[in-house]
Amino acid sequence: MKTNFAGALALALLVAAGSASAQAPKAKPAPAVAHEERYVGYYYPKPTSTEVFESGVKPIADVDRAQRIQFVTVVSQGTLQGAYRVPYAVFAKGEKADRLIIVGLQAGELNTIYRMRGLLANMTTMSRLSPFFQERTVAEDATFFDLLKLLGFRELTITDGDKLTHQVLFK
Repeated sequence: MKTNFAGALALALLVAAGSASAQAPKAKPAPAVAHEERYVGYYYPKPTSTEVFESGVKPIADVDRAQRIQFVTVVSQGTLQGAYRVPYAVFAKGEKADRLIIVGLQAGELNTIYRMRGLLANMTTMSRLSPFFQERTVAEDATFFDLLKLLGFRELTITDGDKLTHQVLFK
């Protein structure tokens, strides 16, 4: 599973860094709805904890909605192709697809903040293996959160899919 995730992450980073000129026409924005009203109770329960992550990395200027969706799609596809069932789903939401959501799919897998942080630490490890990440950060110091900010994500929500939801806001 780790090899597939690492490979998927590397491919996803290449896709996200690709040229914006080959993008499909932009869709009209959806009517403004507070994301709390839109996602709470549908994708995850009301957040039980939040944190602000301040990073020195600057988002890549030309990464847009379509590229963030491609990044998440490739990462998800890579995890789904593993030999073992992945206990979480990864997807992007929001008008700009700048809200990453990770939902636990099995009872007990992400049911503590420590297990959530463990998963995020694994994602940091896989990110650091990517040449894309190494070229744009000091890889041994940067985290998965830095990668998300680099790609223009504003928020990460991780949930056990039952009672616990943690949100990280990127500044």
